[in-house]
Amino acid sequence: MKTTLFLVLAGVSAAASFYIPGVAPVEYADGDVVDVKAVKMTSTKHPLPYEYYHLPFCKPKKIVHRKINLGEVLRGDRITNTPYDLKMGQNVSCRVLCQSEFKPDQLRKIIKFIKHEYRAHWLIDNLPSATKLMVDDEVTYLHGFPIGFTDDKSTPHLFNHVTIVVKIHKAIEGSHRIVGFEIKAGSFAAEAYTVRDDGTCTVSTSGSSMPKPFALQAPAKKDAPDRDTQAQKVIFSYGVRFEESEIAWASRWDTYLHMSDTEIHWFSIINSFITVLFLSAIFGVIIVRTLTQDIAKYNEEDDDDVEPTGWKLVHGDVFRPPPYFTLLATFTGTGLQLIGVTTITIGLALAGMLSPSSRGALMTVAVVVWLLMGLVAGYYSSRLYKTMGGQQWKTSAIYTAFTFPTIVFGTGFVMNFFIWGKQSSGAVPFTTMLALLFMWFGGSVPLVMIGAFFGFRKDPYPYPVSVNQIPREVPLQPWFLNPPVAVLLAGILPFGAIFIELFFILNAIWENQFYYMFGFLFLVFVVLVISCAEITIVMTYMQLCAEDYRWWWRSFFVSGGCAIYVWVYSLFYFFTKLEVDDPVATLLYFGYSTLMALAFFILTGTIGFYSTFVFVRKIYGAVKID
Repeated sequence: MKTTLFLVLAGVSAAASFYIPGVAPVEYADGDVVDVKAVKMTSTKHPLPYEYYHLPFCKPKKIVHRKINLGEVLRGDRITNTPYDLKMGQNVSCRVLCQSEFKPDQLRKIIKFIKHEYRAHWLIDNLPSATKLMVDDEVTYLHGFPIGFTDDKSTPHLFNHVTIVVKIHKAIEGSHRIVGFEIKAGSFAAEAYTVRDDGTCTVSTSGSSMPKPFALQAPAKKDAPDRDTQAQKVIFSYGVRFEESEIAWASRWDTYLHMSDTEIHWFSIINSFITVLFLSAIFGVIIVRTLTQDIAKYNEEDDDDVEPTGWKLVHGDVFRPPPYFTLLATFTGTGLQLIGVTTITIGLALAGMLSPSSRGALMTVAVVVWLLMGLVAGYYSSRLYKTMGGQQWKTSAIYTAFTFPTIVFGTGFVMNFFIWGKQSSGAVPFTTMLALLFMWFGGSVPLVMIGAFFGFRKDPYPYPVSVNQIPREVPLQPWFLNPPVAVLLAGILPFGAIFIELFFILNAIWENQFYYMFGFLFLVFVVLVISCAEITIVMTYMQLCAEDYRWWWRSFFVSGGCAIYVWVYSLFYFFTKLEVDDPVATLLYFGYSTLMALAFFILTGTIGFYSTFVFVRKIYGAVKID
């Protein structure tokens, strides 16, 4: 026991070592240095993120990586310093950052990133950069800023000049708080610059209204004899402008959180919520009225010669242990663990403890809660395992501790090799992989074992009726009760409750958008639980009325059937929203999408199973069985 306790404490301390940075306001006096941090580069057309200095941008004399939490590591963030020199209140019109030459290999890489529409992401005072746009006379913002653009002739241009707009709010006399961070990118050819000795610069228009843009010259093929001599001069420059703003520090994130169309979100969520509640009410009325009549009818039958019909007829087989019940207990224990993680994480987010300003906090907390919820998974899987006739609680504990985590970790580990090969920042560092393994074996596994030990010591769930020795023969079932058909039909309603929210979640994952609508997410989760429970109970009731007592696995698969639609929707999202032409990026997308669908299958399947388990025990406990 001492060894187990030591492992648990070690695993929890490993999880706690991934700190979450604070978000207290920072006061800047005039002349104070304002640090510009580079985070990463992302693209809506290419799921792989890259470190900012993966491209030959101007580097500081010494690159310093900021300590980041687990969530930021898993998101592909690699926060580093930059050579930009900003001082509070001091505007700069044009200053040269560095001058260099792009070699052919560097040009090819930059052109590829521009064509994939990559955007750079910076931080000032933990506030991400944004690009201001005018769309239909309305101001809108995009995350980050593009590294370049392609003109009508398909010629790539690099944005080698940025104007950094810092919006400040006066806190007290002589002190300011940063409440906004915008980037205005420009492209200027090297010959358009006039560079002075002090590092300042001007950009000439050469008689035209706009300066000549910096067009990238595509180098010759790699096997060309003069390819090493093809270099292109580039000048990187920047400007700084500090603007007074009426925005309070507490409201500075409103700009970023309103980048999505909230009106459509409101309308769609409310519509889905009302629709599902209406359908749920109909199902509830049908089940309650029909069951009340059935129970009254069965309890009034005093004649022993009357043969019972319907679901009462299978009372001697309804609690017969299903095949592979160890695996079923494992899935339900893991499902309760996922439900606990989802509920606690959303609850903390609703309480304002996981705001977008706490970068990576959501994922970090989810991992830590998953570790602690191992107690719940072990306890309930072991008790259900004992109820179904299991004798070896350690077997149940080992299955629960290793089945789902092994699938997730193994898949992530294999995909990580391919991501490493692409030199993407989305690859999890080897040290982080070791830390995750230590958290798994040192924290999650011992907690699952402890929970399973105490769960197996509890009495099994009582059955209201006994089980016959010889199983009944199951009659031919209607077509709509065949397992594949029932799974597909039942999955439509739960998926209808979540598919709009799923769209926003996928946008947050693959398009690097901020997700903050946890109130909507909580309502959708409640609707999902209700719809999964009710549709599974209805399908199980119809199955028992058709004298098919094999409801254990069926209830799990029927409720989890909406995961099929989740996976199919991820296919739809991939082909309609993303334009991925890289095999590794495609592998990354479908690998994570499959894991997400699997987790959703286990979570919803557990909801359906336990609601059906309670329902079956209740109805057979309400009738008289001779």
